[in-house]
Amino acid sequence: MQITFKHELKPDDKLTNDKIVNLILKSRNIKDLDQFLNPPSPLTLTLNDFGPYKKSFEKVMKILKDIKEKNQMIVVYTDYDADGITGGAILWETLYLLGFKVMPYVPHRKLEGYGFSNIGIDNVKKQFDPALIISVDHGITKVEEIKYAAKLGIKIIVTDHHLKGDKIPNAEAVFHIPALSGSGVAYFFAKEIFDALKTPAVEERSGKTAGVNSSLANNFTTDYLALASIGTIADLVPLTGPSRSLVKYGLETFPKIKRFGIKHILKQAGIQDKKITPYEVGFMIAPRINAIGRLEHAIDALRLLCTNDEKKAYDLAHKIGNVNVERQELVEKSVTEAREIIRNSKSVIKNKIIILISDKWHEGIIGLIASKIAEEFYRPTLVLTKTETGYKGSARSIPSFHVTEFLRSLKKNLIDVGGHKQAAGFTLEKEQLNNFVTAARELSSKLIKDKDLERKIEADLKIPISKINLDLVRSLEALEPFGMDNPRPTFYSEGTLTGAQLLGKTQKHLKIWVSDVINETVSVIPAKAGIQSLELISFNSAEKFKDLSRGQKIKVVYNLDINEWNNKKTLQGKIIFYFFPVHEKF
Repeated sequence: MQITFKHELKPDDKLTNDKIVNLILKSRNIKDLDQFLNPPSPLTLTLNDFGPYKKSFEKVMKILKDIKEKNQMIVVYTDYDADGITGGAILWETLYLLGFKVMPYVPHRKLEGYGFSNIGIDNVKKQFDPALIISVDHGITKVEEIKYAAKLGIKIIVTDHHLKGDKIPNAEAVFHIPALSGSGVAYFFAKEIFDALKTPAVEERSGKTAGVNSSLANNFTTDYLALASIGTIADLVPLTGPSRSLVKYGLETFPKIKRFGIKHILKQAGIQDKKITPYEVGFMIAPRINAIGRLEHAIDALRLLCTNDEKKAYDLAHKIGNVNVERQELVEKSVTEAREIIRNSKSVIKNKIIILISDKWHEGIIGLIASKIAEEFYRPTLVLTKTETGYKGSARSIPSFHVTEFLRSLKKNLIDVGGHKQAAGFTLEKEQLNNFVTAARELSSKLIKDKDLERKIEADLKIPISKINLDLVRSLEALEPFGMDNPRPTFYSEGTLTGAQLLGKTQKHLKIWVSDVINETVSVIPAKAGIQSLELISFNSAEKFKDLSRGQKIKVVYNLDINEWNNKKTLQGKIIFYFFPVHEKF
């Protein structure tokens, strides 16, 4: 493990808390500090802020007006993950409340696969016979499938944010905005349509049609912002620029939401009265939305987000909650099996990329398996499972390795591939499996250096513990919301262990107290002093308790938070990494 830090604050340095915050921001290459700390409302942004979309949007409006005059069908064809489902809910409901004849369509993960497919387009044609399909969170790489739809007489509009391929599909219009999530693109696209078509009569009708949901104008200031924030956080989009605006303002709307689906997700997760942060979205809300699409059919997640029937929302929220528990158990079992494969095969771990293959892993969870293995072994990880026609794969990577570009360089062995820098999905024919594995291992051995596989922690600031106080943590709140490319600030301190105890019902967590290094001739500050010792929590670390003793030197990397208990606020750190150097003087 290599620990580095961007800046160091020494005991004699005189820096205000505001200057410390600015120091952290500048080290993250934030150019406009004021705009970052006070991001503009998404309501002030339009599609033209993301590119030259004026002509494309004018074409869209001409198509929509023609379709409405002829009373033709539109299908909003979404991805099946939380980003696609939330974006699909925004766009479908907007068109519906504007009076269009429109239906949502979510492909079945196992039967149709990700994004457009010929079988999916055939199913849409058979069920709805649409004049127009609008994609949400996919489509930018589906050149041949969009050609196929055109042959069937179906117009396609693409809204997407994923990495584009060598060719842009020949759709009626393409709105490709990598700075946003799929739900973010859908939010601004839907808002633009509403702004172009809104009239007092339309707004009155949409208010009546929306039922318990608010009118369309209010939805763009509350519900749709919340949905877009869920999708943005779930898809690990960098929380900078317009995506930061969506998430910051979206999270603030949660207390105002009347939408039964979101209210019952929060209740089912036990967080209905909590402040909603990226943590609650990323670990409680989004996994529930994702779970149903992983193991069953994601259309139920979209129904949950859009229903005006509270009983239906209650039933669907509990169904999705139960499926999420099933998903968690299945992932735990499958990850255990993955670890067994690694332990029993030296050839798996000796390579610079981990490739795991199974005939039985559920294809809805292979991305989660890959994520956990990549994190544990700190190697790019490809997990493949057998399907009826070949193999489906999911990839997760380490920060220094662009896994989607890597897989695209192996496209002669693949049917399809798409994704981001850190995550990708791909498919291949069973006859190509051995060729693919060989090629992937050979190429990765050339591209990945040994130093890339050394786990690194870079703290924002090396700081004496005596410099930390509640006001500093409150100042850091200006950087929220935290997420990709704007992580919670990390601190590195060298100190002395002054106390330790076990926590939790099963005593599996560890709490320690650390103070600045004290001259060895001076007695150690007791843990109860609190003012000069920082309280730190290390989860699932109980086994280390027996090796601890007061006075040990310690190096620790941690986040800072405020713990509130019985109306009392205290400083608390959450440990990212720590170790006790032997025979080392600071």
